[in-house]
Amino acid sequence: MSARWTGLVEKALPPALALAIALLVGNLLIIVNGEQPLRVWSLLVAGTWGSGYGMGQVLFKAAPLALAGYSVGLAFRAGLFNVGGEGQIQSSALACAVVGAALPAWLPWPLAVLVCTLAAVCCGACVGAVPGWLRARFGAHEVITTIMLNFVVLAVIGYLVAEHLALPETLHTREIAPGATLGRLADTVGALRGSAASWGLLVVPFAGFAYWWFLERTTWGLEHRTVGLSPGVAEANGVNVARVRVLAMTLAGGFAALSAVPTVLGYKHFYEQGFGAGVGFMGIAVALLGQGNPWGIAAAALLFGTLSQGGLAINALVPKDLIDVLQAAVILVVVAASREVQAVLRRGVAAARASTKEQA
Repeated sequence: MSARWTGLVEKALPPALALAIALLVGNLLIIVNGEQPLRVWSLLVAGTWGSGYGMGQVLFKAAPLALAGYSVGLAFRAGLFNVGGEGQIQSSALACAVVGAALPAWLPWPLAVLVCTLAAVCCGACVGAVPGWLRARFGAHEVITTIMLNFVVLAVIGYLVAEHLALPETLHTREIAPGATLGRLADTVGALRGSAASWGLLVVPFAGFAYWWFLERTTWGLEHRTVGLSPGVAEANGVNVARVRVLAMTLAGGFAALSAVPTVLGYKHFYEQGFGAGVGFMGIAVALLGQGNPWGIAAAALLFGTLSQGGLAINALVPKDLIDVLQAAVILVVVAASREVQAVLRRGVAAARASTKEQA
């Protein structure tokens, strides 16, 4: 077997193994609940890809997961773990909604959407840049700083919304200007009627192309990947490792921020407490299952979106918690089987130990 095919098999093995084990675990749990696996899986497929409404809901739920996956994957390719998606997503959504509500009603929609999107991206990028700078300047591990920053950002957002931005007797902000809203896909594709899918979903393929182009077709992307493979080798070849790490986390925050487009501009039209809760963490699973590949990340997001919507469809037969168990099984197997994940974790532990010794 050629080296190319060997590499492809090694890449495909973790997600394939994860799906097989998840399917086995799901079958066992379904049988324990007194149901037939084939009946439950058939109902799940019928409630998702078997109807226009279900398909639209899957696409709507998969979009922010894919964008969060690109965010995690981009940092991961530089040897970093972005666990700060929660704070990046929610802060950018708030910025998008606040700027959108402040826009004049006469502003044409292309410009209004662009302004709101840029506000979200800038906010998410700034939040992402903080742990990147801390890692580059002080060696503080980004896993710790991103987790801590999540709590800080969410606390600040909670205060701002509750005390200053929320409408009376609500937990959400004012609606954005009409020109900043994106239409529902159901208005064009009647089969999707009732679903939350909007034209904001188009941001996903654009983000996927930008992800691929940056990593594979730019000098910065080459430096990015080199640092992810071996920071020492990259530095020996003249790459500014600190700069690459700051840029990686900044771009990761920007990709996570794009989640505001399909949800705030295309569905909610305002920010409310708890927006996107859990998406940032699920983005880690999506990126790992997708093996950092833009197509793989998109496919993994569709899988998790299908499971999320399918859980509602099969709730009459089995507990919805079955879906949570399946997702957990996928995550655990992928993490355990992925050599890249193990390598990043080993480098993180080694860096933490070295920093502790220096301080001692």
